Amino acid sequence: MIPKDPMILLSYVNTQLRDYYDSLEALCTCRGLKKDELVAKMHSIDYEYDEATNQFI
Repeated sequence: MIPKDPMILLSYVNTQLRDYYDSLEALCTCRGLKKDELVAKMHSIDYEYDEATNQFI
């Protein structure tokens, strides 16, 4: 289960990307997440996914 709170979710997702996944697509596929929903939730707290660093910034 992933966190519901956007700020905690941000920390969780960035940690997962850093430690286990080489892309947002890989994370979403492996964890059964909808990429569009995750990106929208991060956008709601003014974070965007950066492919070059593989994290939300």
